[in-house]
Parts: sequence; C-alpha cells; structure tokens
Amino acid sequence: MPSDQLSPPPSPGRPPIPPSAGQGSQGEVPLPTVPRQGSAEQAGHESTDSLQSSESPVVPVGGLRKLVGTALADVTPLRTSTHFRRIWFGQSISSIGQQMTALAISVQVYALTGSTFATGLVGLCSLVPLVIFGLYGGAIADTMDRRRLGLFGATGLAILSTALAVQAFLGVRQVAVLYAVVALQGVCFALNAPARASMVPRLVPADQLPAANALSTISMNLGLTVGPMLGGLLIGVWSYQAAYLVDALAFGASLYAMWRLPSMLPETDPSASGRKPRTSVLDGLRFLRGRPNLRMSFLADLAAMVFGMPRALFPALAAVLYHGNAGTVGLLAAAPAVGALLGALFSGWVSRVHKHGVAVILAVLVWGLSIAGFGLSRHLWLGLLLLALAGAADTVSSIFRNTIMQAAAPDDMRGRLQGVFTVVVAGGPRLGDFESGSVAQLTTPTFSAVSGGIACLAAMLVLVLRYPSFARYDSRSPTP
Repeated sequence: MPSDQLSPPPSPGRPPIPPSAGQGSQGEVPLPTVPRQGSAEQAGHESTDSLQSSESPVVPVGGLRKLVGTALADVTPLRTSTHFRRIWFGQSISSIGQQMTALAISVQVYALTGSTFATGLVGLCSLVPLVIFGLYGGAIADTMDRRRLGLFGATGLAILSTALAVQAFLGVRQVAVLYAVVALQGVCFALNAPARASMVPRLVPADQLPAANALSTISMNLGLTVGPMLGGLLIGVWSYQAAYLVDALAFGASLYAMWRLPSMLPETDPSASGRKPRTSVLDGLRFLRGRPNLRMSFLADLAAMVFGMPRALFPALAAVLYHGNAGTVGLLAAAPAVGALLGALFSGWVSRVHKHGVAVILAVLVWGLSIAGFGLSRHLWLGLLLLALAGAADTVSSIFRNTIMQAAAPDDMRGRLQGVFTVVVAGGPRLGDFESGSVAQLTTPTFSAVSGGIACLAAMLVLVLRYPSFARYDSRSPTP
C-alpha cells in the first residue's frame, strides 16, 4: 500500500478543561464588586457579603484536575489511532505472557539440574540470537512489508510457547530442548521487534511520538512487573505448564493486532533513484556512522547500562549490606521496574519537551547518581527508593532516545536502526552484569556499585564533550 494511505491523522491536541463554577476563564476567583451608588445600609450589606466571600474562596478544582491530567501519561495516540491502540494492547498482553514464560523456563531448568550455572545459561542462549538476528532483522524490515515480518515473528513466538507447553505436559526432561527453544525465541523476537517499532512513526503523527513511546514503555514495564507475579502464582498453584499455555494463548492479541494492520512497505529514499532497497546491515551501520545525534543516543544508553547496571550485585548486597534473604533480592530487582512503570505512567509532560538531547543527558546523569547513591546507602528503604528513581530516569531516557531515532531517521533506515536499538537494549545490561560482577569479585559489591555509578557519570560527560550537537537537538527540526 502506498505510504500516503498510512499518513497519520492530524493531532487533535487535548480537549480544553472548562473552568469551575464561580471561576473566570483562567480559573481565578472573581473579585467582589463594590457598588458606586446606594444607601449606607446597602453598602454595609455589600461589605459583609464581600468579607464572607474573601473568607471562603472558591477552590480551583478545575486547575487541580488540569494539573493531574497533564502529569499522567498522554493517551492521545490510543484515542486517535486505532491501529496503534490494537498494537499497544496486543503487545501489553503478549509481554506479560512472555515474562511468565521466562520465569517458568528458569524454574524448570533449575528443577531439572539444580544448578544456578545451568539456569544462567538461559540468558546467554537468548543473547547471541538477539545480537546476530537483531541487526539482520532490522535490515529485513527495511526491505519488505513490515506487517508481514511482524506477523511472522509473532506467529513463531506463539508456536514456541505452545511447544514449551507440550514438552512440559509430556514430561520431557531435557534441558537442551529448553535451551533450543529459548534460542529460537530470540530469533523470532529479533525479527518481530524492529518491524513492530519501525511502524509507530507511520501510525501516529510526529508530535505524538513521545507520548506513543511513553505508552510503549508502560506496556513493557507492565510485562516486567505483572508477568513474573502472575507466572509465580500459576507455577505455585499448578505448574509451569500453565504458564506456558497462558503465554501461547496471550499471543492471540498480538497476532490479531498485526493481522488488522494494512500493508506497511518501507518508504523509498528519493536519493535511491528508484533502486530496490538492499538487505544490508552494513548500510545501516554506515548511515549511523555519519549521524552523530543518532549515534549518541545509542552510546548514552550503553554508558548507563554497561557501567551503571547493578543487577548482578543484588544477591550479594542483599546479604552483606542489608542482611536480608531471597525476599530482599526480589525487592531490589523489582524496584527499578516499579520506578520505570511510575515514570511512564506520569509522563504526560514529555510531549511538551523539545530539547530531547538535553532530556537524555539529564536522565542518564540522574541514573548514574542514583546508582552511586544506592551503593552508599545503608538502609533498605533508601536503596529501594534510589533504585526506583534510577528506573524512572531510565524510562525518560528510553522515551526520548526512541523518539530521536524514529523522528530523525528516514523511513527506509528505521528498521536497521531499530535492530541496532534491540542489540543495545538487550546487550548493554548483560555487559553491565559482567562488568559489575567482575569489579565486585576484585573489590567489594559496594565499591562496584558506587564506582559504576561514577563511571557512568564520567562516560556521559565525555560523550557530551565529544558530541556537542546532541545537547542542541530539537524535536522541531530533527537532525540525525
């Protein structure tokens, strides 16, 4: 289908909030009017009425409602775009199911082996396909119908979840089968994610991209918080078979959303002179090399995740620093996700920010400071609060980095850049686990957390000096 058939609807903006009763057009309390003529008795009555009015001012309820409305996440993309609404809903449901499956796989592997090393290999089995096929999947998304590619990836994930349920019901006790399924899940996700994300600029207007990305962040963090809780409940009441089966059924929402989309062929770059786009990963990397603002958006996230990711330190810090148990580890792991979800829920302000580069820089600096403070904290409540603050800062960074990539990149490069984004998001935290764990082994977990936060700050400052144009990036004139 030609791209003009997919042109997004005009932004309707937010409906005006009517002033409360007794208020002016700006929500202010009207002043009493003193009559110019009349008897002294009438004047006395007027004076008394005026005094009573001044003692009982009208509460500006409309102003409070407006303040709360602008603080909460902007749901305009969900109201104005039927296709985005379906995609968002389907992704939210399937994300919860996928996190249930991730927990169930870890539980099943540990039940079969009794080895934490074997359980840890699950992450490695998914990382390698994500890195390899993430780049290639993005290149494919720039050369074919993205709807078809998204359908292919979502269908593959649904089939694999069904296969997990079948092997669990049949009692197959082979860890190699689980590793193979996890690797194939990584392949399907790497094909599905770039196609799905590169569709968003075609479904909503440019001025709604920050709001759309904030809503996508809510969807992702709903999966990270609700998915493990529901998965743990299902596994405890029944078994991991139930979690696998629910995940397979949950993919129905994602498949339906993809099926209802129109054809989504990439727009051709006018400079290509009618040539058919090539499925080339190197073309995307070459494009990125000559665009400092886009490159900086990836490097900023790597600085935060590689140096400031304390996830691998949670078990040690829970025991040594907070004298806790497995429940304490769970609280530490959940705190960033809760902060990220709250940051996305109260993201109504992001659409009014135009200096996206400055917003990313500040968010990464807040992340680094929060992680360093977490390493220095000696009270669990303070540590959880700082981790939640770090999660909220990461949400802000993610929203604006996504928007920069979607707005500044041409359509025929968005898939490849989304592939790079997938690799960075998937690989950065895992490299951070390795970095923080290695430093903790050589020194102490506390030193690793504090030094990681400081290293994040230093790396970000170096990047700002190296790419000064990033701080000047303005969404009203996006420059890659």
